Amino acid sequence: MNLQEHQELVEVALAHTVAEAAGDLEATLATLDDDPVYELQPIGRAMRGSDKARRFYEHFFANFKPLVEGRELRSQWVTDDGVGQEYTLWLRLPDGSTERHDIIGVLTFGENAKLSGERVYTSDLLLSRMFGPLLDEAEPVASGQDSSRV
Repeated sequence: MNLQEHQELVEVALAHTVAEAAGDLEATLATLDDDPVYELQPIGRAMRGSDKARRFYEHFFANFKPLVEGRELRSQWVTDDGVGQEYTLWLRLPDGSTERHDIIGVLTFGENAKLSGERVYTSDLLLSRMFGPLLDEAEPVASGQDSSRV
């Protein structure tokens, strides 16, 4: 990958985060390649495919995003493989209680100026809140297995 292609992928990753923050389903999905993989860590599971990505974001925007009372980008970095972002999120639950969660997401570069998916590192509780019923559909990733082959 040359420098211009790398910069284009960084711009796609940043456009993904802007679209996600704005709750724009179609713009978020437009940044993903045809077979994205979402790797959920540390639970060692992954979900793959554009259908699951769409269903995840439909759930995310309808059920999770309204709970987010605040967020802080603590760190961001760029590598040859993707863009990493560390956030702190504050949630306000329907019963009025609040929760603080830390999360690291690595938006992974794919082909054709798109993202191949994301690796999400956070607590089991936050994964269950973010992914909802789709968490049960995520497939186990065997130790040492490349999740892009799940």
